[in-house]
Amino acid sequence: MERAKIHDNFIKQQLHEYNIGKRHLANMMGKDPEFFTQTDVDEAIRYLFPSGLFDPRARPMMKHPDEIYPKRKAAEFDVNGRPYHSLFYTSKPNYYTLMHDLAVKFKQLDRHEDKIISRGIQNQTPTELFLFGSEWIPKQKIENVLLESLTDAQYANLIKTFERFSQHPYSVIEKDFIMQFRRQLAAQVEIQQVPELMRDESGRPYMTYNARRKTSNATVKVIGQGTGVISINETDIHFFQREQDKKQIIFPLQFNDMLGKVDVVATVDGCGTSAQSGAIRLGISMCLRSFVNAETIERMRLAGLLSFDPRTRERKKPGQAGARKKFTWKKR
Repeated sequence: MERAKIHDNFIKQQLHEYNIGKRHLANMMGKDPEFFTQTDVDEAIRYLFPSGLFDPRARPMMKHPDEIYPKRKAAEFDVNGRPYHSLFYTSKPNYYTLMHDLAVKFKQLDRHEDKIISRGIQNQTPTELFLFGSEWIPKQKIENVLLESLTDAQYANLIKTFERFSQHPYSVIEKDFIMQFRRQLAAQVEIQQVPELMRDESGRPYMTYNARRKTSNATVKVIGQGTGVISINETDIHFFQREQDKKQIIFPLQFNDMLGKVDVVATVDGCGTSAQSGAIRLGISMCLRSFVNAETIERMRLAGLLSFDPRTRERKKPGQAGARKKFTWKKR
């Protein structure tokens, strides 16, 4: 109790000094102190105290006390020595409270699903919760949120519970709650518009794409309801002699479990078997987007199947034997 009171008084004092400093900055910048935001504070600090230090953490700053001083648990006992929290004796009350909340929300989703079925609309497909492009926050971040230290087993159990909860058919109802414990991946980009499948004279779906790699250009056509035939320049996959080039062609089909389910017809020209196989691989991957769902497209993007490879041969430099190679230096 005494430690909690001391900490609360300290935070109040820091907050009082912060508000005074913010008011002084607003007066110096000629702005209204009542509407002086943290962004205005940062701009005023940069203007009034210019610094050439490279590391931003070493430059002058004035932040809210909540951003500088870590949060601490409130007093856990009353004046009679009784713990406030009903799960205090578990030694991690916030962790087990979160687990209990997950169990309660899971039962609520089950009751919602039973209500939908009892109304006779069980054929309605629930909205899918799209989690690709994000990941669960790491253990350290969860410890900062719960203000408790967790073991690796407890963290794994929590993530496993969240995974099961997010796989519920109606988990989209609790999307805001789930996304509090996920973070966006740095490599995530906006989802591109995927073209719709076309139909040939026999009604089979197909998709075409023109791809390139270095100086090679490939026109690829992927036909659904196939038997796994791969045709390259009117020959089979043995058009390429190297095993590495053959694996490049098969990898997109194997990644999407499409081997033996679609036919591939490709026409490629240009020099270099590596560039030719790379162009065909990109063409197959881009065509397969129209055959799979959004989750699989995101998995393909994260695997690098939908990225164009801009690398080309580096030009020779004058006065050198090659792009990087130098002539042998001889003293005499």
